[in-house]
Amino acid sequence: MEIIHYDDGKKGHFKAMENDVQAGIMTYVWANNDKFIIEHTVGNPEFKGVGKKLLDKAVEFAREQNLKIIPLCPFAKKMFDKHEEIGDVLAK
Repeated sequence: MEIIHYDDGKKGHFKAMENDVQAGIMTYVWANNDKFIIEHTVGNPEFKGVGKKLLDKAVEFAREQNLKIIPLCPFAKKMFDKHEEIGDVLAK
């Protein structure tokens, strides 16, 4: 599975693709220069666990760029509540 990151400076997404099939997508918008808001996550039910893979990519991006994440998406919020190990990129 390949996860493609797109960003236009105002908004972006992480899209999971497998064999030309979209497995899932996580969209975000920039809150300012050092924070982005995860708005929405959609996973194809045929690809179990794709949401977590997308979030892992978003967390990796945040760490690499020294950013914080605001999880408005219910899925992302639930994952941040459940997994303390990613709390370092959670906006306070």
